[in-house]
Amino acid sequence: MVSSRIPLMTTLLIAGILFLAGSAIASPNIQVSMGDDIPLFGYATSGPYVYLFLTGPNLPVNGVALHDISRRADQGGFTRVSVDGEDHWSYTWHTGSIGGRLDEGTYTVWIVSGPNDRSRLAWADYRTLSVTLGKPYVSVDTPVQPGGMNLQSVPDGASLMVNGEYRGKTPLRITGLSPGKYAVTFSRFGFREVAIEVPVNQGTIAEVNATLLSDAGTLLVNSTPTGARVVLDGNEAGLSPVVLKNISADNHTILLEKNGYVPAVRQIRIDAGRVSSFDVSLEPVPVSLTTTRAAGFIPGLAGAFFIILLGVVYRHHRNQ
Repeated sequence: MVSSRIPLMTTLLIAGILFLAGSAIASPNIQVSMGDDIPLFGYATSGPYVYLFLTGPNLPVNGVALHDISRRADQGGFTRVSVDGEDHWSYTWHTGSIGGRLDEGTYTVWIVSGPNDRSRLAWADYRTLSVTLGKPYVSVDTPVQPGGMNLQSVPDGASLMVNGEYRGKTPLRITGLSPGKYAVTFSRFGFREVAIEVPVNQGTIAEVNATLLSDAGTLLVNSTPTGARVVLDGNEAGLSPVVLKNISADNHTILLEKNGYVPAVRQIRIDAGRVSSFDVSLEPVPVSLTTTRAAGFIPGLAGAFFIILLGVVYRHHRNQ
């Protein structure tokens, strides 16, 4: 919907124009458009009439009548206004009906106690008013058309925050937005957050596509020999070789153990979206000297006991 506004009248309050012999009071500048109506009023105690004339751009230096700018004040051209019984006068200056055309600029309205033009003000009381006339204008108020955003992500299902407010999950279409810039954040568990500034124009839908990168990595675990038990951060993770997926991007502790081998413990860093490798050669458990002697002593002891047993049996047999 489009509406137009053309100013037709300006209402001004001009008070305190009081004639005192031999003095003049400066008035504020009034700014209006050509064609506007300007109400003027005041008080005068010097007679039954006040006389108005105008000076300004491209007008005779001694002034012209307000109601007809073709009439010169130095030739008797004044706008005469009656003063009532309470010394009050009023006049509406129709700037669009003045017998001619005024140029843009600043004019002076003279209110004089008698029919005296500018060249003969020494013999009269007067006041002045400054008025600036501009070109007429037309103002058009056009309602601002809202815009919107069409938000998508790879993968789908990302939570959306728009200017700090949760709006739903992708894919999502948001309409009815005022033109401007919006801070949009995509987030999903296991993926890195994506923040985008989206400009929205009136009457259009901004297309926004975000690709979310994984916030986890992959770990390849190998060992020599194979078949080692893999423990990641205290949790069973299988037997080597093994591929461990969706591991959070962080520092982790990995343990490999196998019977007959010394367990291997390491710290490893997993980077988001990357494949890391962990290879280890397990060391056999060493055989100590004490263990070796103990292992040889038991068979020897058993042999000696057997020999003694044979001797006892032989002697028993002879005695019979």
